[in-house]
Amino acid sequence: MSMQTNSPSPSANTRLLTYVDALREGVAQEMRRDPRVFVFGLDVDDHKAIQGSTFGLVEEFGPERVFGTPLSEDAMTGVAIGAAMAGMRPVHVHIRMDFLMLAMNQLVNIAAKSHYMYGGQVRVPLVVRSMIGKSWGQGAQHSQGLHAMFMHVPGLKVIAPSNAYDAKECLIAAIRDDNPVIFVEHRLLYFTDAFVPEETYEVPFGKARVCTAGGDITIVGISNMLVECMRAHELLAEEGIEAEVIDPISLLPLDVETILSSVRKTGRLLVVDNAWTGTGASAEIVAAVAERLGNGQRFEAVRMGYAPTTCPTTPALESEFYPDPAKIARAAYAMVRPGQPAWSPDPERAKLAYQVKFRGPF
Repeated sequence: MSMQTNSPSPSANTRLLTYVDALREGVAQEMRRDPRVFVFGLDVDDHKAIQGSTFGLVEEFGPERVFGTPLSEDAMTGVAIGAAMAGMRPVHVHIRMDFLMLAMNQLVNIAAKSHYMYGGQVRVPLVVRSMIGKSWGQGAQHSQGLHAMFMHVPGLKVIAPSNAYDAKECLIAAIRDDNPVIFVEHRLLYFTDAFVPEETYEVPFGKARVCTAGGDITIVGISNMLVECMRAHELLAEEGIEAEVIDPISLLPLDVETILSSVRKTGRLLVVDNAWTGTGASAEIVAAVAERLGNGQRFEAVRMGYAPTTCPTTPALESEFYPDPAKIARAAYAMVRPGQPAWSPDPERAKLAYQVKFRGPF
């Protein structure tokens, strides 16, 4: 699939790169720069290599710096934390975020807290790569987006880039960070592409991007939902509604000011997440805006995310489980024009981006 998202425009030193290639290039450049960086996890040295995102690393850097692990998430996370405390910079790859539940004690009680508990004398420069997202009927335990659980914990950073440009930039920044970073990758983004510089680059976490300017409604799309929000933006534009679409990129720390500035202009906020809405990232974004708005200014807020149930495997039910461009556009339209009859776009345009251009690997 070739689908550009919201990355910066092309320039002399950029070229189109897929999300997986951007991940691989970013970590390879850091491994060449810093011998302390190593990559490990289930299947990182496999021929499929985590959808290709670790392809070729073992050949270039050898099995001492790129190696597979057994199905032992808790123990392997302990190895990663110990190595980080000893001065290494591990990149621990999990093929599903669902499996991080097996390592919660290590991540929450050890990795997140050590820097604080030891008065800054201990650093845990650990990157935890984890895949989330919609499956092809993979059901309840392989389709979850659990990033909100980690957003709750001080000491962790949670990053969810939506395009190849940000994926490379954020992964480099995560590797160079002296404390643990949970790096969230949606599997449907892997084969999208964007213009990416050849050189290494990074920006501080906590910087959102305004993808489209608009004065009628603010729409925040998290991870892959940013892509669907951009498609909803096109549907709304045909109806004369201008949506300001924002990609938070970094969920913790969160750039509240950029979202707040937009809401002050539009008076409406729609947050669309790749997860459940209850006590989730969308709830945090709405609450953060409400707390800061001040001066009695009112705004309307709506959250969208998974249906409040476990993910079904049947395609007909699964389609009802996830937000799609038509649902997003319909909700935004109702917020902007509450007194008018309900509107819904053509059902053919309700398909998710990957259903339009990408048929899955099977």
